[in-house]
Amino acid sequence: MIIIGIDPGLTCTGWGLVAKAGSRLSHVANGQIRTDASAGMADRLVELDAELTRVILEHRPDAGAVEEVFVNVNPQSTLKLGQARGVAMLSLARAGLKVAEYSTKVVKKALVGTGGAEKAQVQAMLKVLLPGVKLAGADAADALAVAITHANMMGSHR
Repeated sequence: MIIIGIDPGLTCTGWGLVAKAGSRLSHVANGQIRTDASAGMADRLVELDAELTRVILEHRPDAGAVEEVFVNVNPQSTLKLGQARGVAMLSLARAGLKVAEYSTKVVKKALVGTGGAEKAQVQAMLKVLLPGVKLAGADAADALAVAITHANMMGSHR
């Protein structure tokens, strides 16, 4: 089974795929999608959708999960993040995948054991769980963490 995790963002959306066979996990791919900051909002959302659709069609995941929105100090940033998250959820749902959602705290707790873990701790755990993984960046690492969380919670998530 292949699971895709998405860490949505308008400037940069991370994606990561893991394969689950029994209790074993292995890295499939990870990457980041950057939209053109000089383009209009609608064009950026279309670009994000097109790239996520390309990744989904290339890797054909069986399940998908998206990180939940956290509220920023800046309401404009929160709105933009929410729009990118909506596109991510739409891309997965259009591909016929059920979409799970996990908060940042749940993802950190699932990987590191504490919801207050630092990004460096999450990335270190990814390297333990997925030996040899080359991370495309911080957002791709977060997306892989979402995918692993979903892989481990799928049985209890239903």
